[in-house]
Amino acid sequence: MTESTKKLTKRVLRDIYDTLDIHTTALNLNINLEEAQAALRALVDAPKPKKAKAKASPVKPKSGGEPLFIYVDGGSRGNPGPAGAGAIIKDKAGNSVKELHRYLGIATNNVAEYEALILALTEARELTSRIEVFADSELVVKQIKGVYRVKNPVLKELFAKAKKLITSFESFKITHIRRELNSEADHLANKAMDSR
Repeated sequence: MTESTKKLTKRVLRDIYDTLDIHTTALNLNINLEEAQAALRALVDAPKPKKAKAKASPVKPKSGGEPLFIYVDGGSRGNPGPAGAGAIIKDKAGNSVKELHRYLGIATNNVAEYEALILALTEARELTSRIEVFADSELVVKQIKGVYRVKNPVLKELFAKAKKLITSFESFKITHIRRELNSEADHLANKAMDSR
């Protein structure tokens, strides 16, 4: 739209407002017609406020620090059904640094597994820049490693979010483990599902 067209459109709109609304408004409110017209013109001609640009929060994790070992698990009762994400962050001596769990609403197992990874990565970047993740979801591990392609549109979004977080770490490794070796994270995922 050209500048002259914009001005003409604005003038036409102003005339329509003047004709239809101002007279009625002035009569109803018992105010001076000229004052009402001047107020409307000021409103129409006022520059629109600029939208503030949202600042992206930095994704950079805390620099350095001891490497941390993270166990993640997600689950869904019904698949899809009530879902939860759980994770436990440990130091190199095996001591628990942080336990995490979040109820996710209705979701699939695979979504819950990704949400658990994202939850853990988000929290870990406040603690260190070097992590090793263990998960019992072969799908998530192989997709993160690039062995499997991500085809599901919902998982694609979660995958992209996880990869963005991963690239901010100085050192990252993910390993698939058997379910029985992931009981603490599984317990936290179940705790999240129970908390709904």
